[in-house]
Amino acid sequence: MPADPRAVLTRPAPEPDHTVTYGDHPDQVADLRSPAGSGPARPLVVVVHGGFWRAEYDRRHTGPLAAALAALGYPVAQLEYRRTGQPGGGWPGTLHDALTGVAALPGLAAEVLPDRVNRAAPILVGHSAGGHLALYVAATSPTTVAGVLALAPVADLGEAYRRDLDSGAVAALLGGGPADVPDRYAAADPRMLVPVRTRTVVVHGSEDQQVPVAMSREFVAAAHASGSDISLLELPGHEHFGLIDPQSSAWPRILDVLRSLHDDQ
Repeated sequence: MPADPRAVLTRPAPEPDHTVTYGDHPDQVADLRSPAGSGPARPLVVVVHGGFWRAEYDRRHTGPLAAALAALGYPVAQLEYRRTGQPGGGWPGTLHDALTGVAALPGLAAEVLPDRVNRAAPILVGHSAGGHLALYVAATSPTTVAGVLALAPVADLGEAYRRDLDSGAVAALLGGGPADVPDRYAAADPRMLVPVRTRTVVVHGSEDQQVPVAMSREFVAAAHASGSDISLLELPGHEHFGLIDPQSSAWPRILDVLRSLHDDQ
């Protein structure tokens, strides 16, 4: 296990096999990784990175995770999107990019990686703010998503605003608090969009200091009560960044959940 949990954010990873575009902006792109081995075409795994939706964090820090999944035989796309601090980022551009990118990527990947990727709806693997975006896409465009693995997601934007996570990250995304822009919270907050209409597993470490595990507990309880096909896997003793680190002790548990979602497709 790495001594510094944040080491995964800057750890080098193999270069992707291809980069595809789903829009005109330089950040409306995704990196594709071809699955190792042989076999039939499989549904895509779309990795949605975190970083509290801020411009300083991009898809590159999910390179180790994406490369590890590709080495295990999964076709992988690392989705990029416009972020706060960039032209077009925040409301509504960040959310628009998540919706548009997820819908477009199976077809784009199938064209670039013929016989390795099929055009079926993908599995989304979203971490932190990327977990929010994965849940948002599944809630608002469920036919484009086959399943969601949400890793330490920001699943309740109202609560994240009240807790002032990452010093105003939610206000930067939506342009204010729930009292200022209630319509935006109603449209973008997974907590307000239950029931979840896509099979979803939330994984969260009990020692997470960036996104408190209580938010996932409360979100999953509310979603389950509304009839959602959702479950929570809480990992005692684990923090925020190990969930995306193939060198962490959490990694085998992450793979187990992904297999349960992907192999059902």
